[in-house]
Amino acid sequence: MTLWQAIAIFAAGIGAGAINALVGSGTLITFPTLVAFGFPPVTATMSNAVGLVAGGVSGTWGYRRELSGQAHRLRWQIPASLTGAVLGSWLLLHLPAKVFESVVPVLLVLALVLVVLQPRIQRWTAARADHETGLHPGRLALLTIGTFLVGVYGGYFTAAQGILLMGVMGAILPESMQRMNAAKNLLSLIVNIVAAVAYTIFRFGQISWESAGLIALGSLIGGVLGAKFGRKLSPTALRGVIVVVGLIGLWRLLA
Repeated sequence: MTLWQAIAIFAAGIGAGAINALVGSGTLITFPTLVAFGFPPVTATMSNAVGLVAGGVSGTWGYRRELSGQAHRLRWQIPASLTGAVLGSWLLLHLPAKVFESVVPVLLVLALVLVVLQPRIQRWTAARADHETGLHPGRLALLTIGTFLVGVYGGYFTAAQGILLMGVMGAILPESMQRMNAAKNLLSLIVNIVAAVAYTIFRFGQISWESAGLIALGSLIGGVLGAKFGRKLSPTALRGVIVVVGLIGLWRLLA
């Protein structure tokens, strides 16, 4: 790895940590960066998942106040994220690499579409939060199932799982955007931890630890910056960067 590649991966980690704390699609910065530097998609996914745990910790800690009062839902959502992540990680570890290489461009396109549509998702979820109250058992069951399915997706391919979580919660919960974002950060962190542990135990040699370390250091800083200053940044600019880098990664995968 050259010096400029190391700097680029570190910078991508900072961006991903900040974006994950705010939007939930930071993988679309780090994953295409690693792929663009020649890492196989599966190695890039594993290294990325390990590295972004640090940023998830700092981002979740930065939103800890907004988590207050959500324990009655999180006691259902946390196990759902855990079990979903275990299944998703198992799929990545056991399915042939060619399956992942075939599926990941589709997932990447889906993630980019979700990034582009995020303002509409946010407006829709905010409107529901303003007009609905209470959480009935049926909706709690739907929330748990939806969280589980996003956990499966996140355990297999982490990109934009935060946006998926926001969409699921926004469709069901009468909550503010900031409180849902806090829950999203915690649940995404849990999925990343499960995936990182699974990859470390079963595919230690396939992980680029140098890259994972650079992403970890960068995302740790980015998570703090995102939680502290990110609300002042332009969401449009963030989405633009994600889409451009994601398209570069997509082109690299297809080429």
